[in-house]
Amino acid sequence: MFDLDKVRYKNILSVNSLCIPAGKVTCIIGESGGGKTTLLRLLNKLISPDTGEIRFHGVPLPQINAVMLRRKAAMLSQEPVIFPGTVRENLLAGLRFSEKPPASDQALQDTLQLVCLEKQLTDQAEQLSGGEKQRLALGRLLLLDPEAFLLDEPSSALDEETEKLLLGTLYHHIRATGKTLVMVTHSKALALQYGNLVVVINNGRMCGLQEDACAGN
Repeated sequence: MFDLDKVRYKNILSVNSLCIPAGKVTCIIGESGGGKTTLLRLLNKLISPDTGEIRFHGVPLPQINAVMLRRKAAMLSQEPVIFPGTVRENLLAGLRFSEKPPASDQALQDTLQLVCLEKQLTDQAEQLSGGEKQRLALGRLLLLDPEAFLLDEPSSALDEETEKLLLGTLYHHIRATGKTLVMVTHSKALALQYGNLVVVINNGRMCGLQEDACAGN
């Protein structure tokens, strides 16, 4: 899906060669500040490399409209945006911005279940905890149904038990729907458990790569 060739971004990240496959789970791990988030931002065309080339389905990113790319490969940051209003309004916001039809309340409830968020659609989103807001934003992204999900520490604000439950549910959803997941995670154990490909980035350089890491595949 994504191919990187001799990519450099300032003194923050350097990747000589990397192929991120479609229909698989790729986990990115490494020390804090090592360049993991920068890699996701490059894939989503939020920033551009100083040198080298990134291709999406074989097409160089400069040739792809940024809005169209982000609809196909949607990104969730560590601190996602939560809008004033209810849980329902927040879930529907992404569909509205993307000019897609609104989802039914049943579809919204199913999404809340998928992201392990036990809240009512009428609850006020701004009153949720940090971890609940994180899951709400993830649900909003799932409703967009992109080809690929680019997730930056989607469970960083969760306790260990909820994190395992969420990532396990998300993993099985990705596998069942044939989507692609590229996820930055702080947990090497979870990366090895769920990742078909595990990429290790430290000090701005890719220093490790493990394929078919997931024992469940």
